[in-house]
Amino acid sequence: MNGRIDSGLGQIVIDTDVIATYAGSVAVECFGIVGMAAVSMKDGLVKLLRKDSLKHGINVKMENNKIHLDFHVIVAYGVNISTIAENLVSNVKYKVEAFTGMEIEKINILVEGVRVID
Repeated sequence: MNGRIDSGLGQIVIDTDVIATYAGSVAVECFGIVGMAAVSMKDGLVKLLRKDSLKHGINVKMENNKIHLDFHVIVAYGVNISTIAENLVSNVKYKVEAFTGMEIEKINILVEGVRVID
């Protein structure tokens, strides 16, 4: 389902892929996030996604024109996970709401792995 905004002259429709791509780019800018993760359902392996496929680590759902986001992330070793999550939630909520003009109702963060940063 896509997000819809009534502008008075017509409707603005925002595809969930656009929201996912933007949210992914905001997420990887956050301190402690190494990158987005893709989980293989077949064998349960987690792999780090490249910068050009960030939207695959994010699930976007629209309910009552409000956004629900699920982030599958890989975090940096040695950084407090709750601090990373709070930073991610506040940055994504602020920037995605400003970008789309729609409210974010829920953000779930699923930590799929830990990596040592060089």
